Amino acid sequence: MMCMDWGRLFSFARTIGTEFIDAILPPHAHTVRTKERSFEDIPLLLAEHELLGVKITTVMDYRKPEVRDLIRSLKYDGNEHAARLCATVVSDFLREEIASIRMFSPRPIFIIPLPLHHNRLRSRGFNQITLVLDSLPHEFKDGTQATVTDAALIRTRDTPHQTALPRQSRITNMRGAFAVAEPDIVRHAHVFLIDDVTTTGATLKSAAQPLVRAKANVTLIALARA
Repeated sequence: MMCMDWGRLFSFARTIGTEFIDAILPPHAHTVRTKERSFEDIPLLLAEHELLGVKITTVMDYRKPEVRDLIRSLKYDGNEHAARLCATVVSDFLREEIASIRMFSPRPIFIIPLPLHHNRLRSRGFNQITLVLDSLPHEFKDGTQATVTDAALIRTRDTPHQTALPRQSRITNMRGAFAVAEPDIVRHAHVFLIDDVTTTGATLKSAAQPLVRAKANVTLIALARA
C-alpha cells in the first residue's frame, strides 16, 4: 500500500490555491516586483539604533525601494517568497549572534515574533513575522541553535496602528500592551524578539519589558528601520 506524503500534498494544494487567488485577485505591484527578486537583489544594511533607551538592530533600510516592496509584500499580502527572502536575511545575522552567545553561555535561546492581538490576527489571517520564522533553517527552530516560540509573549491590548500616530502617542499607545504568558519558559534564557519595521522603537521596547521582568536577556531586531 502506497504511503501518502501529506507534507508534499499540502504544499501542492497551497501552491494551487495561491495561483487561483492570484488569477482572480491580481497581486499588488510590490508583490509582483518582489516575486521577481532573489536574495542578491535585496540591499542589506546591518545597523544598531539607540531608540527610547534601548538598542534595536536592523538588517535593512526601509527607504530602499526593494526593501519597501519586500516588507509590504510580506506584511500586507503574506507572500511566501517575501517571507523566505526575509528569513534568509535575518538568519545570517542570527547565526553569528547565536554562535557568540553559545561560546560564553549554555542558556537556552528563543526566537520570538512580535505578537499580534487576536483581533488583528483574525482580521489579517497571519502574523507576518511568524511567516518569516517558519521559513528559517531547521536548526533555528528545533533547539539545535535556537527554538522558535510564539507562546511565551502575548499582546494584551488591540492598540491602534502606530503609523497613524505622532511620536509621543506611539510611545503611550504601546504601554502595557504585552505580557509574558509563560514566564518559566523565558526565565534566564536569551530571547531574540523580532518585528518587521521600527520607527520610534516604542513597540519593541514595550514588548521587551515583560520579558526583561521575567529575567530574560533580550535582543531586539527589526527587519528594517523606517
